[in-house]
Amino acid sequence: MKRNPRELETTHRKLSRRTLLVGGIQAAFVGGLAMRMRYMQVDQADQFRLLAEENRINIRLIPPKRGEIFDRNGKIIGQNIPSYRVVIVREDAGDVEKVIENLTRLIPLNDEELARARTEMRRSAPFLPVTLADRITWEDISKVAVNAPALPGITPEVGLTRVYPQSDDFAHVVGYVGPVSDYDLSQITDPEPVLRIPRFQIGKVGLEAKREDLLRGKAGAKRVEVNATGRVMRELDRREGQQGADLQLTVDAELQEYVQARLGDESAAAVIVDCETGDLRAIASAPSFDPNLFVRGISLADYRGLTENTYRPLANKTVQGTYPPGSTFKMITALAALEAGVTGPDDTVYCPGYLEVGSRRFHCWRRGGHGHVDLLNSLKQSCDVYYYEMALKVGIDKISAMAQKFGLGVKHNIPMSAVARGLAPNRDWKSRVHGQDWLVGDTANASIGQGFMLASPMQLAVMTARIATGRSVSPRLVKSANGVEQPTGAGEVMDLNENNLRRLRRGMYAVSNERRGTAYGSRIIADAFRMAGKTGTSQVRNITAAERAAGVIRNKDLPWERRDHALFVGFAPFDNPKYAVSVVVEHGGGGSKAAAPIARDVMLQALYNGQPPLEAYPKKDRSRIKAQQERLQGGRRPKARPDGKDRA
Repeated sequence: MKRNPRELETTHRKLSRRTLLVGGIQAAFVGGLAMRMRYMQVDQADQFRLLAEENRINIRLIPPKRGEIFDRNGKIIGQNIPSYRVVIVREDAGDVEKVIENLTRLIPLNDEELARARTEMRRSAPFLPVTLADRITWEDISKVAVNAPALPGITPEVGLTRVYPQSDDFAHVVGYVGPVSDYDLSQITDPEPVLRIPRFQIGKVGLEAKREDLLRGKAGAKRVEVNATGRVMRELDRREGQQGADLQLTVDAELQEYVQARLGDESAAAVIVDCETGDLRAIASAPSFDPNLFVRGISLADYRGLTENTYRPLANKTVQGTYPPGSTFKMITALAALEAGVTGPDDTVYCPGYLEVGSRRFHCWRRGGHGHVDLLNSLKQSCDVYYYEMALKVGIDKISAMAQKFGLGVKHNIPMSAVARGLAPNRDWKSRVHGQDWLVGDTANASIGQGFMLASPMQLAVMTARIATGRSVSPRLVKSANGVEQPTGAGEVMDLNENNLRRLRRGMYAVSNERRGTAYGSRIIADAFRMAGKTGTSQVRNITAAERAAGVIRNKDLPWERRDHALFVGFAPFDNPKYAVSVVVEHGGGGSKAAAPIARDVMLQALYNGQPPLEAYPKKDRSRIKAQQERLQGGRRPKARPDGKDRA
């Protein structure tokens, strides 16, 4: 049937409008899509390029090289050495156990490390490397490299680790490093990402821990391209980190080695301070330990041997140990009385062997007493009654204030672990800590360095340096950091009567150089190096009235832990003080017999900057000293080699 022309025209017009509408919609869609594509590809190109880069490029940290540690003369005492290790990538190895078996035919593998590696492989991605052997020799790493085709998935690597060539000489000073532990991270607020690098080493104790901020350095970074599973495909670029600061200490390694050897098998400590600068020239605690054991991972047997040792080798007795200073404290009591004007240097006190204080009798070490003594003779013969009298006149508060003025009861700012404050007690302290009133008997005890009074060997050395110079000498351990000299501890002149200080020094000179002096047997003969000093013996047990009546038991007849501590402090040369020394021998008995000879020997070693001539010693001692010198020179302990092994 034929359509009407008018109907055809109407239908055509409808189709044209529909076509235009659909076409318009399509054109709008294509136009919008084009504009969106232009927006994404042109206007937002940088942003989307960055997002794509972040999806395929990772930033990985590069551990910084740790700063090294030197003695005052540039001798290395804490260094970094190459550490060779063997790692395995599980997915490249195929049969892991077969590869490990082949590897054991080439190099020795530790069963504990293998067990740890297997555990780590089970919980790690198959493409991540796991360490099978650490700190292996160059010979072993060479064997692995040569046999690489037969060891799929095995890769030899090299890194850096810490070693201490001086072994136990600096163990308590420098300390040691070790891998970051969960406990370490828990103690740090907002830890740096570098601390989460596996087996990254940080300072654990000693200078290594206290100056971690300087020694660690700043981590570098590298950009690596990874695939969808996170496997590294290639390295794109890297930015090297900043090496940690090198530290130069004030300690003389040769002198430190001698002092450590001279202390020998005693449970003891010795400190030598430079009177001019406050530099710690030697600071030795005995017995010591090998810090390299901790860096490598100490065995249970070795650790138990250290912790169960009665002489406590892990404790740093120089700064951590606090002891009743005994008679080495008498200079403080005397100076407090002189400065307060309650006595004069020529005033005398009668010593019958005791002093009655209320209903209690305070005894002098010499049972029959010393008779009439003045300041000089009270120091020379170490008369206790003289100081009981002085203390009762001046009072504990002024004695305590004087002690603090000379560095006792004060925490010195040196970068070592567990630096003790000690204790210079007064009335307020006892009321606050014990809730009790101060008693007159407490004052008598404190006057001779007993009772509550406590001091570390380092504090006693600082006290002696201040007596010798009249300046507020402070201890300094770090001489320079990255070549920048650190402030010295020379100190300012103290507000004290110089004449009173001269009287004290003269009394200390008599202790070491006059026949009835308690340290006369340990004097220095060389006129240019005469030493002034003071012996001390501090009780660690109560002596009952019954024991005094029957006769006080001699130290050698007591168990070791009940014997008195032996102490000595001194400075030399007397006319121009260069060094101050303190020695504490735990349970050593009398200071004149146990501590003074050590102090004399280490002082001479410092003054002569090496082995002193026999002429510096009393004639009667020279044959014994010669044998001792030969023994110490021939019997120094073996040191760690740069490769971390021991040498004879």
